[in-house]
Amino acid sequence: MTGSGPGDLVPLSPVNLPFLLKIARAAAWDAAAAIMEVYADPAFAVRHKSDASPLTIADERAEQVILSALEKAEPRIPAISEERASAEGLPDEAPPRFWLVDPLDGTREFVKRNGEFTVNIALIEKDRPILGVLLAPALDILYAGLGLGTAVMQRGRGGALEPIATRLPSAEGIVVAQSRSHGDKELDAFLAPFKIKERRDAGSALKFGLVATGEADLYPRFGPTMEWDTAAGQAVLEAAGGSVLNHDGSPFRYGKKGFKNPGFIACGSDDLGLSVRERPS
Repeated sequence: MTGSGPGDLVPLSPVNLPFLLKIARAAAWDAAAAIMEVYADPAFAVRHKSDASPLTIADERAEQVILSALEKAEPRIPAISEERASAEGLPDEAPPRFWLVDPLDGTREFVKRNGEFTVNIALIEKDRPILGVLLAPALDILYAGLGLGTAVMQRGRGGALEPIATRLPSAEGIVVAQSRSHGDKELDAFLAPFKIKERRDAGSALKFGLVATGEADLYPRFGPTMEWDTAAGQAVLEAAGGSVLNHDGSPFRYGKKGFKNPGFIACGSDDLGLSVRERPS
């Protein structure tokens, strides 16, 4: 963690939230550049953490870039980041406001060189992600948002910020975004009652981007994740008009003990969300 303790809540106004989003976007692009330098090396080393998940120098360089930028912009807001948490541990209690960072989400996809990995930066306030940046370095696409109606996509660092929004499900059936690397035994059973037009495999948090842009309608997840895997994607999706729910239909919250997530349902529309919530758990 960086910054001061849980009690030091920094007032955020509508004036400085856009500033923090601008800082987070720039940090994500800088981290992406560091990641792609490593990606271009055909012989980059792959280590493994205690949980057997892969780790590369790209994860570490990207984290350093992001945390330095966030702390410089507002040193009173603490940051919780995947690699630092792995090395130093997690706080016993979440601060009321904090950054959640996954500097390289989808390291397995990075190692496979399929391009489906992301940089995730989110700002959490009172257990909700209120600002998020999701960037796919190999695809050169950034998604961002800081509240309903503010979601944008940027193609390349110099590209225009294009508004994005979720869509209503088509009568032809829904498009489902699903994990490429993590099989969910319950997924087929969950989707059985739905009319499915297409199931699209994607790595990392890119699935949130597919729903946020209306390229997919639903992203169900049954396997475990960590909060830094989902916070940025949730912030972007909610800004685009979607929602992220627990399987029982309750809101998906942050700052949980151990920062571990249960399964969730990411929906593109309220209509689809209601149909999910009405299903038995």
